[in-house]
Amino acid sequence: MKAVFINGATGKMGTEVFSLLENDKNFKASDSIKTADLIIDFSRPESTIKILKTAVELNIPIIIGTTGFNKNELNQIKKASDHIPILLSYNLSTGIHKLKKILINFLSDNNDLFDCKIIDIHHKNKIDSPSGTAIEIKKIIDSNSNNKIKSIDIDSFREGEFYGIHEIIFSNEKQTINFKHEALSRKIFAAGAVEQIGKIITKSPGLYDLNSIN
Repeated sequence: MKAVFINGATGKMGTEVFSLLENDKNFKASDSIKTADLIIDFSRPESTIKILKTAVELNIPIIIGTTGFNKNELNQIKKASDHIPILLSYNLSTGIHKLKKILINFLSDNNDLFDCKIIDIHHKNKIDSPSGTAIEIKKIIDSNSNNKIKSIDIDSFREGEFYGIHEIIFSNEKQTINFKHEALSRKIFAAGAVEQIGKIITKSPGLYDLNSIN
């Protein structure tokens, strides 16, 4: 049975991951990073960078679900991936992963001109705005637009206790087309992280996302 060290274990996401590992037949939570086969990180950027250095020293793969990194911190993650396998995902929900694929298919078939708006709603305590997921969605639309998307705007809202709502609206004078994903619980992100454990520990050093790891 593989041992998993949770960085941010006492946080809301870390608690969800720990709960899932308690009932898992293949993986268990470890109190010590020195005996761990893998690290799952749901913390803050400064904590991620600190644990990343230890991961490299001990040659332990890591799944990073933390968001809000600046350019310097992202560069440090990329450098670390020269030595260990790293899965970096701003949203480990399988639903968001499928939504991104649907958007790519829609854009590849689209022949109309549209304006695009991305609605990004999270709970009031989420620090980064717009979210990493919203930024990734914008990049996907921009790189697959085939010059058919005239504008892409992100409207971010931080209110209430929302776990994550992402709505993508394509509109012109003839029609409006909507795509939407809403996370109803943190469990979906924790389950996504646990689902990737068996994949990342078999990988060679490198920086992976949900597309490249599957």
